[in-house]
Amino acid sequence: MEENKEKNEQDTVEEVENTEQEIIDDPASQAETTTTEKDGALEKLEQEKDEIYQKYLRLQAEYDNFRKRTQKEKEADRKYRSQSLITELLPIVDNFERALQTKVEEDSAKQFVEGINMVYRQLTDVLQKEGVEEIETTGVVFDPHLHQAVMQVEDDNYDSNIVVEELQKGYKLKDKVIRPAMVKVNQ
Repeated sequence: MEENKEKNEQDTVEEVENTEQEIIDDPASQAETTTTEKDGALEKLEQEKDEIYQKYLRLQAEYDNFRKRTQKEKEADRKYRSQSLITELLPIVDNFERALQTKVEEDSAKQFVEGINMVYRQLTDVLQKEGVEEIETTGVVFDPHLHQAVMQVEDDNYDSNIVVEELQKGYKLKDKVIRPAMVKVNQ
């Protein structure tokens, strides 16, 4: 009996070895193995392709943002290109206005003042063509973005927080305040 048992075990071992050899030699099983390897490689390539595509999309978005930002900066440069020159000219305009407020009686002085007035008008016309405009002050509600309150007064003729008097003109270049108006404000 024990011989039969050993013989059966030996036969079983041989069958398992033969089956293993058949599986190894079987072209169908090799095809399955190759297909599995191909599927794994294909999945890896798909994943790499997706990663590269996502990087491409991010790069494209960054480039679009850069292009838009650069375009906005160029537009702002064009829009406010004369700001520094205008800022330098505003004290000159103030001096012209002060000079024109003086009263003269002599004819020769009147002609001189008339000439100064012509130069002043030319200067203000050029500033207006560049987009400079005066900030409205007297009688309007105080706006800290447009006005600089230098003094406060109590005047029953005006409502609270209304500009009573302009002490120095303020100017805007297009939509940007380049010098706020100095004003007196009613409490």
